[in-house]
This record gives sequence, C-alpha cells and structure tokens, in this order.
Amino acid sequence: MKEIRELFTEQGVSQLLNWYRANRRALPWRQTRDPYHIWLSEIMLQQTRVEAVKPYYARFLEACPTIEALAQLPAERLMKLWEGLGYYSRARNLQKAAQTVVAQYGGQLPASYEELLGLCGIGEYTAGAIASIAFGIRVPAIDGNVLRVLARLQGSFEDITQPAVKKAWREALGAVIPEAAGDFTQAMIELGATVCGPNGEPKCAACPFTSACVAAKEHLTDALPVRAAKKARRVEQKTVLLIRDGDRTALHKRPDCGLLAGLFELPNVEGHLDADALPAYLRSIGFEPLRIERLEDSKHIFSHIEWHMIAYDVRITAEFDGFHGGSGMYLVRNEDLHANYAIPSAFAAYKRYL
Repeated sequence: MKEIRELFTEQGVSQLLNWYRANRRALPWRQTRDPYHIWLSEIMLQQTRVEAVKPYYARFLEACPTIEALAQLPAERLMKLWEGLGYYSRARNLQKAAQTVVAQYGGQLPASYEELLGLCGIGEYTAGAIASIAFGIRVPAIDGNVLRVLARLQGSFEDITQPAVKKAWREALGAVIPEAAGDFTQAMIELGATVCGPNGEPKCAACPFTSACVAAKEHLTDALPVRAAKKARRVEQKTVLLIRDGDRTALHKRPDCGLLAGLFELPNVEGHLDADALPAYLRSIGFEPLRIERLEDSKHIFSHIEWHMIAYDVRITAEFDGFHGGSGMYLVRNEDLHANYAIPSAFAAYKRYL
C-alpha cells in the first residue's frame, strides 16, 4: 500500500490543483467565499445530490440572506423551505448553530476549525470544508468521495468506515495540504464525485493521479474501497389516511424527537388496515366517515427503515379549523397547507391528492 505522502508530493498536489481549476463544475457555492453560503451548501449536500440542492440553495438564501435571518426564522417556515430535501434534522441543527453564532460570534462564523466543530450539526468533515474553503485554513475535509479516492490511490483494503482508518488518513492528508487549502479540499471532493465515482467504472484516463494510483494499475477499482456490510433495514407497515372534509385536510404532528421529528405528516397507523376496519377506527378518534376509497400502495426508504404503505382517501363530515382534540390532529385549509406546512417526502405518492 502506498503512503499518502508518497502520492501527494509537491508535483502531485500541483497536478491535482491544475486538474481541478481546468475541470471544476460551475456550482453556485463556488462563486463565493462567504462562509455562511459555504456552510449552507455543505449542510444541504449531505446525503443529497448536487442537482437537487441547487434550487433549494437559491431559495433558502433569498429567504435567509444572513445568519441573523436564519436564526430568527419561524420553525414552520424553516421546514417549508427545506421541504423535499429530507434529513430535516439538518435544518433544525443549522438554525440552532445560527442562533449560537449570533449570540456568541456577532453573527459571523468563527474562522477557527475548533470553534466551527463546536457548533450544532457541524462535524469533522463540515468543519474542515468550511475552514479550508471559506477561510483558507490548512485542515483536511474527508467525506465519502475523499475516502474512496484515498483507498484507491493507496490500494488500501482497510475498512473506510472504521474511525481509526479515517483518523489516520485525516492526519496524513492534513500534513500535505498546500497553501491553496480551499482548492485542494474541493479538488479532492470533485475528483471523487466526477472521476473516481462510486458506481460504474471510474474515468481513470481523466484522473491526474492515474500513473500513481495503485487500484488503477492493479485493476482493483471494483474491489475498493472496502466498507463493512450495512445492517438490513427494518420494514414497517403503515396505513396512510388522507382525511378531508372539503377544503380541509387532517395533519398529524410527529414527536419532537426521533424519525421526522417535529414535522407535520399525513395521519397514519401501524400495520395495514382493512377498509372494513376503518370506519370504527375513524369514529374512535372523533371523525364520521362519509366515503372511503383505496389509493395506490407506496414505499419509502430511509437510511435504516423502510415504510411499506397502503393508503385510503377518507371524506368526513364537516369539522372546524385548527386542533381536533379527539384525534390529536390539525385540520388545515388546503391553501394554508400548501403555503406553510412541510410534508415529508415519505408521503410524496399521496401529496398530489392534496
């Protein structure tokens, strides 16, 4: 296995930076050195494709042009801006960190890796990315793209999910970061995202490290990187209910912790309920059903859980706006729902009926 310092010689780093400057994608967050913009982009890009992030990034900055604006944003408006991006805890942590930045740093992100690492929702990778890209600090930022590149370059069969491996590679990479720290960070990420990708054959002919890469020379790109097998996802059966009384729809607010914490969702119950059992259930929570119609089945995959859903469109007798005590749900006018309530993408198959 090659050592990182053998690969990232002065010449190797120069080749990498030249490759990046000639081939980098024109992404909106690369047109700025504003630490807030870079921070926002890094949070949005976690577990999310670049093309999906672009419109959210633009809309978010229009609504929250400053960290102070983000800190003061009403929670429901924050969730609406994030609607469809998923992993909503990212948004909540982003706002918590913004409130800390306003209270402790005068509304400006601290130009310190250690202080960035102390903010809610900012881990080692994100702190390294912000510190290097926004402030030019020579610290590493190692994400999945970078780990894949390093494993292949070195010909390493070490498990990249192991903390000890990440720590050792982070320290080794930190020792070779050039003065152009931000370009180096983005070059490594770009190389993994566009050339040394996770799916299909890597584009080795376009790589600035082709002649030095162990995996390329020894035909190991299919075998590397090595990752521990993931645990099988747990399957949960759900019955989703579109409960409506004309221009009002019932929504349920999830608990403040756990999966989809604090978000409004379409009402649902555990298991797959037969249509014959629904009238009794609906009456037990204070609704009088007028019509029940079966909708299509759907499936949504979270990182560790799969929801297998059946659904019913339920029309009920006229109720009132606001909180419905018997069911613990909220009856919301549809125009208000579309404007102000973020419904998780887990219910995407049924949102089109609203």
